[in-house]
Amino acid sequence: MKQTAVKIVSLIILMSIAMPANSYIVTYKEQFYRLFHVHRNQAPDDTIENIYWLEQALKAPFANPLFALTKIENEIEWEKYRYLFTMHLYIKLIEQYLFLGNKWNKRNAYFYNAPWRDQNLESLEIAESCYRAALHYWEDAVLWANKANERRFRWIDLNGVRFWQDEAFRIENGTLNYARTINRELLFLQNVRERFEAMENYYMIRDTSE
Repeated sequence: MKQTAVKIVSLIILMSIAMPANSYIVTYKEQFYRLFHVHRNQAPDDTIENIYWLEQALKAPFANPLFALTKIENEIEWEKYRYLFTMHLYIKLIEQYLFLGNKWNKRNAYFYNAPWRDQNLESLEIAESCYRAALHYWEDAVLWANKANERRFRWIDLNGVRFWQDEAFRIENGTLNYARTINRELLFLQNVRERFEAMENYYMIRDTSE
């Protein structure tokens, strides 16, 4: 029976993550976020580790405004910062789940892959789980972007996190839309799955002409 997207990917994380020994206690969002890193060649283990840190960051409290990732001078700047940071964490999670899904996705169903049909279908199921987890997080990213884009924040410019502000603006005007990207990937994946499901194992067909 197919598991839900979040449960399958969470199981992968729980089985794969080895917590590194740290010289200090990691407590706050900002600290967990600093542990997130992108490798030049992103291996599945690297992506899974990043997902772990980002999910821990979501659950962690914010550090004191003195230790924010940009200069905070008043309460309204602090509020906008929190909304933007939360939105950004969800966007990074989406990107990491897409990276992970692409590692498992099969772009083609070649006829000579018939002997490994079941393994390919299983790989597609894992890829779909990752994409659906990303789609779930997109709803949260949009929610927090909408909060950060409220009219009362329009005049506030947080210099140190302008990229986050740009992300929120692009979500608002539709130029950043991961739902469109993910749904396209899911549709393509389903087409490949159907071709694998329709396959016969040509290597097992016997010549009965004699």
